[in-house]
This record gives sequence, C-alpha cells and structure tokens, in this order.
Amino acid sequence: MKLEKISTRAPKGFIKERTKLKTIELAEKIGQLQNVLYAESKHKILLLLQGMDASGKDGTVKNVFRGINPLGCRVHAFKAPSTIERSHDFLWRIHPHVPPNGMIHIFNRSHYEDILVPTVHNLFSHEIIERRYDHINNFESLLKDSSTLVVKIFLHISKEEQAVRLKERKTNPEKYWKHNDGDAVERRSWDKYMKVYGEIFHRCSKPFPWHIIPADQNWYRDYLVAKIFLNELKKLKSEYPLMEVKK
Repeated sequence: MKLEKISTRAPKGFIKERTKLKTIELAEKIGQLQNVLYAESKHKILLLLQGMDASGKDGTVKNVFRGINPLGCRVHAFKAPSTIERSHDFLWRIHPHVPPNGMIHIFNRSHYEDILVPTVHNLFSHEIIERRYDHINNFESLLKDSSTLVVKIFLHISKEEQAVRLKERKTNPEKYWKHNDGDAVERRSWDKYMKVYGEIFHRCSKPFPWHIIPADQNWYRDYLVAKIFLNELKKLKSEYPLMEVKK
C-alpha cells in the first residue's frame, strides 16, 4: 500500500458544520451503546490509534468519545519503552492494558510502535523485526479468541499539514506543552515511516483490518472515526441484561 496515493482530506461535497453536527449525533449514539456494553459485560472493544506526530490522536479521543461514561472506558498512551519495559518481551507492557468484559479501551499508539520505530531507525536485526510481525498477528488472534473486538485506525495526515501543526506548537501558548524537539527529528524520516506503515497494513490486516482515515481536517477525521467505531459497536449486538429474580 502506498500512502502517498491516498487522500488526506475530505472528498468534495462534505460541509464542515453539517458534518460536525453528524459527529455529535454519532458520539451520543456511541455513549448509548457503551452503556449497554458495560451493563451486559460480555464483550469488550479495543481501539488502536496510530499516526504520525500531530495527526490528531488526542483530539480524536476527546471529540469522538465525549459522550461515554468514564467508568466504562480507559485510555492508555504508549511512549518509548522504559528500561524495565525493554528488559521484558515487547508485548509485556501491552497486554495488561487490553480491556476486560464490558469495557472500551483506547490505545494512543500501540504495539505497532515496536515494529515501526525499530525498523525506521535500524535498532534491531531483520530477523527480530520479522518475528515481531508474527508475534503481533498471533497476539491479535488471541484477542479475537478471547472475544475482544479490535478496531485499528491510522490517522493519515499530509507532511505539509504536519508542518503547520508542529509550528503551531511553538507559537500557540495553549499548545506549548505538546512541543517536542524530537518531532522535527522524526519528521526527517517521513518517507521511511510511510513505507513501514504500508508494510504493516499489508501484513497485519487479519483478523482485524486497518482503517485509513484522512486526517488533515479534524472535523472530517472525527466524523469518520465516530462512524466506524459506532458500526463496530453495533456488530456486538449487546443487550441490557434481564433482572435476576431470586426464587
């Protein structure tokens, strides 16, 4: 898959304000179905958010999941592995954060970083990276066998839009806290990241497919993620449990 051939913007015909209203409606419906999911406590759903720096992972969580009950949702952001985490297998830090029954868990970055970054920066041998592809596919098969629905989202931002957003982090006081000098360094490897992401999408699309989301426009990004997530929630066909009557 060549990401440069996939648009990062909304198709013609989408109106910003109208689409934002639709997203609010979708977010409310997600909240309603989440209540049923939590009450029934038979299924669980894991959302993976991947994307380049400034692609909007935090904003997506904030806007799409505005209507859910915090009791039934957890968000975990994966940073560079710590010394302790590096002393274990690479999935050791991931597995404790997958959802139990009734819960929605959201990963801001995920186990795919453990293929992505080492490949781009040549941190491990080809053999180790190859085995990690197998381990991730087996891990996600295990999640499926454990009745976990995994929704994998890639927020597809253009290099030009990323430049605008990274600059804003240095000029907008409300976004100073997001600035990281390392983002500019990683930006130099943009083409390598795109190539590795394409390989990941090709090799890690079963049992759960990837959804490539145009992310240059926040309002369209949020709409698509909300629509996809709601459709996945509906597939679970959760129902409120019946009242237990003691005899």
